[in-house]
Amino acid sequence: MAPKPETPNSPHSTLDPPSSTLSSIDPLFHILKILPFCFLRPPRLRLKLPTLTLPSPMTVYALVLLTYFMVVSGIVYDVIVEPPGIGSTQDPYTGSVRPVVFMPGRVNGQYIIEGLSSGFMFVLGGVGIVLMDLALDKNRAKSVKTSFATAGISSVVLAYVMSMLFIRIKIPAYLS
Repeated sequence: MAPKPETPNSPHSTLDPPSSTLSSIDPLFHILKILPFCFLRPPRLRLKLPTLTLPSPMTVYALVLLTYFMVVSGIVYDVIVEPPGIGSTQDPYTGSVRPVVFMPGRVNGQYIIEGLSSGFMFVLGGVGIVLMDLALDKNRAKSVKTSFATAGISSVVLAYVMSMLFIRIKIPAYLS
């Protein structure tokens, strides 16, 4: 391939600002700028742009699920407020200290383990819904569809029951 001529062919070449070779009046600068290119030529680089491939759908789903878990677990609250990981209370009969996972009576406060366990139950319910959707695929064997449906329904039911239990522990007089 022949090199391109260095003279501009555009009709607006007279409107272009003067190049740096014409703007300098120093002859040494002009010689240093022209002389090396009389016997050296810049290499022809055949650089390819990097191609970015899209992540697989399962990777995107995993990232969305992880983000959902972090949001519903209250990670932002845990970072800002820095609550303890688990609480403790004194047993009135024995006087010993018992660990407490849920902060009872306080709707606007949580321990770290409380947020993580609640977030896990929400994610478990979401995964159950996805499994029930996979059970509707017509291209799967009947045993696989049955397994997906059973796991999905049990996940949704377990997540609902445990979330209601967590709410009843958190707010003792809720729905009664």
